[in-house]
Amino acid sequence: MTRELKRVSIVVFLMFLTLFVSSTVIQFFQADNLASDPRNARTLYASYDVMRGPILVAGQPVAESVPTNDQFKYQRTYPQGPLYSAVTGYYTLGQGSSQIEQSMNDYLSGTSDSQFLDYLNRIITGQNPQGASVELTLDPVVQQAAYDALGSYRGAVVAIEPSTGRILAMVSKPDYDPNTLAVHDTQQVIDTYNALLADPGDPLINKSINDLNPPGSTFKIVTTSAAVQNAGLTIDHAVPNLARLPLPGSDNTVSNAGGGTCGGGSTVTIQTAFVLSCNIPMAEVGIEIGQNPIADMAKSFGFGTELHIPMQVSTSVYPSGLDDAQLALSAFGQGSDVATPLQIAMLSSAVANGGKLMTPNLVDEIRAPDLSVLQSFQAKELSTPLNSVTASTLSQLMVEAVDSGAATNARIDGVSVAGKTGTAENATGAPYTLWFTGFAPADNPRVAVAVVVEDGGGLGQSGSGNQVAAPIAKRVLEAVLSK
Repeated sequence: MTRELKRVSIVVFLMFLTLFVSSTVIQFFQADNLASDPRNARTLYASYDVMRGPILVAGQPVAESVPTNDQFKYQRTYPQGPLYSAVTGYYTLGQGSSQIEQSMNDYLSGTSDSQFLDYLNRIITGQNPQGASVELTLDPVVQQAAYDALGSYRGAVVAIEPSTGRILAMVSKPDYDPNTLAVHDTQQVIDTYNALLADPGDPLINKSINDLNPPGSTFKIVTTSAAVQNAGLTIDHAVPNLARLPLPGSDNTVSNAGGGTCGGGSTVTIQTAFVLSCNIPMAEVGIEIGQNPIADMAKSFGFGTELHIPMQVSTSVYPSGLDDAQLALSAFGQGSDVATPLQIAMLSSAVANGGKLMTPNLVDEIRAPDLSVLQSFQAKELSTPLNSVTASTLSQLMVEAVDSGAATNARIDGVSVAGKTGTAENATGAPYTLWFTGFAPADNPRVAVAVVVEDGGGLGQSGSGNQVAAPIAKRVLEAVLSK
């Protein structure tokens, strides 16, 4: 009997232990996942009992909640939906949320740790619970200029304040209207969501931070920086000026964009190769200095770094374990190199800021309903990829590229503009990816920008970064300079 009682006691104990462990896991480790699960109807209805805080740009709401007469109490609205959709994201019935709506949900819904007492006080005093407001770093004038300049192209624009890392503009196209996902009709939301998912343009993806493309010749900023700072070369360092470069150990060859040599002469300098954006000499430099200096420089610029702005950013990649043929391609932004537009904007931002790369950031301030500041974001240095001398050298080369090189369509009368174009190849026969990155004014930078246009801008393999992306960047730079 005693033995049987012991067995029963052990079983009961194990049952209580299992219950305790499972309860603990649910309460403390799975609470956020369960709360965000769109199938959790109780949480879903409860979330609409709270007046969700607004998302603000220059003090004006770009997402806000207004009272309704239905069972959900509040309706989420987006006054300028498509213009800010890449940043605000959506807040839906049954399909969750995205972008700032998702990453700042605790504050917007009033459930963050710092809001607990206020939330409790409002319930006790009979007031409607309210979420905090989130003020973004975006500049409405620059955002509108970027949106208009990108037009109907498929791609993205990012503008950054180099001295702080504050993001002034973030546009991704094709866009969508988040109001169509905020209606209180579950089936309509699902149908709209599925249609957006099926759209070949991927409008729900923020291409500025979550779409990776070969960076093309914009990566020459990294390779040139590595050659000068890490490998001890000067911009006068010369390599053979070839019309075609056989890749080591391969039957493939590399050519320059024009098909000929990089200017005249039997040799060509790093300076000329950068300004004219020639592939062959940059490939030769890459092979000469080796992978490690380039990899170290790419890492210091942010490649391989996990970023949250506070939305999660896809990690840009400079590959490892390259043979000489792969190294040659990687040196001018081809091969397995991939980057987001934000990462490419960070290249120019670091050069513009004297070599210091500031952490990119999209949120300025979070305020409680009583306007007290819950959190204020300060400028923070991410890394220092360049010393001041190298930064000055790269700035000089980028100015020359705009003045008389391969980036002339970014020129602005009376303003010194620094820039670098990129025309990146994709799969055989596929349209090119077109890039521009730069900053202005070059002598006192106020803004750094990156533009990517996918699908060749409708020109297949006949378009170029200077032809398509540079004029878009010019309009964004002008919007900042005119303020």
